Amino acid sequence: MMKKNRVSWDIFCRVVDNFGDIGVCWRLSKQLANEHKLNVRLWVDDLQVASKIIQNLDTSLHAQTIDSVTIYRWEESASAFDEVRPAEVVIETFACNLPAAYLKAMTLNKPIWINLEYLSAEAWINDCHGQPSTHPQTGLKKTFFFPGFNNKTGGLIREQNLSKTRDAAIAMMKKLPSLQVSLFCYPDAPIKDLLNTMSQGNAPVECFVPMDSYQHEIAAFFGSNAINIGDTLNQGQLKLTLLPFLTQAEYDQLLWCCDLNFVRGEDSWIRALWASKPFIWQPYRQADDLHLEKLEAFLKIYLQDNPSQILAEFSRAWSEDGITLSLWNRLIAEINELNTWTTQRSQHFESQTDLASTLVIFTENGV
Repeated sequence: MMKKNRVSWDIFCRVVDNFGDIGVCWRLSKQLANEHKLNVRLWVDDLQVASKIIQNLDTSLHAQTIDSVTIYRWEESASAFDEVRPAEVVIETFACNLPAAYLKAMTLNKPIWINLEYLSAEAWINDCHGQPSTHPQTGLKKTFFFPGFNNKTGGLIREQNLSKTRDAAIAMMKKLPSLQVSLFCYPDAPIKDLLNTMSQGNAPVECFVPMDSYQHEIAAFFGSNAINIGDTLNQGQLKLTLLPFLTQAEYDQLLWCCDLNFVRGEDSWIRALWASKPFIWQPYRQADDLHLEKLEAFLKIYLQDNPSQILAEFSRAWSEDGITLSLWNRLIAEINELNTWTTQRSQHFESQTDLASTLVIFTENGV
């Protein structure tokens, strides 16, 4: 079958929680537009939240182009999509449900319709990736696309020049005497326990925290009524600096600078992987401890052949509220060896085809 280059793409994003949805959609949109030279429209239902991620986004505009991506406000009115012609490729991210008028219009040009799912390391996604489903009202085929950590899945978001940019930046960094740590987590993480162990640990720590919804836990730990961006707080071995909300590029730089990164959700999780530094991932807490199953699935893949157990033990403790001083001291004692190992693991995953390229190959093959 002859390959067909489908150049017009629509990506639909509902901002649900914690910037993860828009963070993933924005990285993917930029890569498709700039590296694959596609005409990408990104439809977003909450421009106010999106403006935290997309620099220079004007929330008063219905449409605007930034970094070669045309961003549209996803209006909820019944007539909002009456005059919109669907693109050749339609990506419905995270089962966000397409507008009814747009879906009806798709029956005329029959685009390739992809439902991009959340990232998971669980084994079942290998069988579900690429599976079609027929929409009951329109008869259109929708294909389920799962990002993942092996070539049986859609791969991971990774820009073409990422490793070169990262390596050049790291090569210019000076090694500091204290342990550099970044902290980005959900509010239900055992933050107080972590800060306490860092303050009492065997090595001085500089911890950098982008401002988020858990600053009151930090303020309480340091005995302060209020904390502000730019504040530096000290207790024992711990020196903590509060950072502003960072752009994606700035956050990448922070991950590269640090010896250890605490991350959460999806977008920061993968950026920590590409930082080639030891990291602790916190999955989003779910009922019946399903998040712990997701964590175990990732640890099984990521820590394959790792002789040390400390990353696995600390990761479990972080998601089960069990941080102890002993665990912390073991972790920092092995940080140099872990850094060598995590660099090798990052290189392993970099050898796989990235998500944007996998999507383009899939659409070109006319599947």
